[in-house]
Amino acid sequence: MAFFFTCGTHTFNSLLQGYENIQAQCQNCGNFSAKVYKRWEWFTLCFVPIIPFSLKPHHEVGCHICHFYQDIMHRPDVQQMMNNPQSSIPMQPQQPYGAPPQQYKAPQGPPQYV
Repeated sequence: MAFFFTCGTHTFNSLLQGYENIQAQCQNCGNFSAKVYKRWEWFTLCFVPIIPFSLKPHHEVGCHICHFYQDIMHRPDVQQMMNNPQSSIPMQPQQPYGAPPQQYKAPQGPPQYV
């Protein structure tokens, strides 16, 4: 008689209470889509969470685009947004994909071929 057991890890994510409406810039990819998450990592046996790897969840700023997570203690901009929401960092305007940068000036004169 043979028994097969699968074991591994599973991470549970949820938005951190009080930080639900805060969006910050990702320090990895630069997108303004990072949110503040509460993350718990658990050891699983047969897909059932058994033992947490830590006694307290991690409070991190995470980007859903590049999956980069950074501890909230290393993000004073997010802490400032939470403490004083009126002085939050203004978001930069989004440009359409493929549009030239705002400081771009059209070339003048005939085309230059090298």
